Parts: sequence; C-alpha cells; structure tokens
Amino acid sequence: MSPEKQREIASKGGRAAHEKGTAHEWTADEARSAGRKGGQVSRGGRGRLPATPGQDDMPAPSSPDNAQ
Repeated sequence: MSPEKQREIASKGGRAAHEKGTAHEWTADEARSAGRKGGQVSRGGRGRLPATPGQDDMPAPSSPDNAQ
C-alpha cells in the first residue's frame, strides 16, 4: 500500500475518533512531558554526561579466556 493511501486511511480514522469523542487530546503538560521523553530517547538528552568520566574512551576489558 502506498504511503499516501496509508495517510488517507489514518486521517479518516483520526477524524472519526474526534467526531465520536474518543480521541485523546493532549494537555500542554502532557505534550511537554512526551516531547521531553522522546527527545531524551532519540538523542540521549543534551548535556547528559557518561556515568563515569572517560568511560566512552576506554577499551573493553579483556577476559581471562581471551588472554594471549
């Protein structure tokens, strides 16, 4: 099915739900919270530091089984 056809069908469902009164309507606080959560998941939250400074720069420790 083409993306255009999918959007058309979804749009009809959304309009029907609003007419019926069963569609969810966001409050400003709900929208703000959802946007914040989505942003943190997608980009890790700007300004977030690694758990241990320099952790991303350190190589993974070798296990005794893989010792050479």
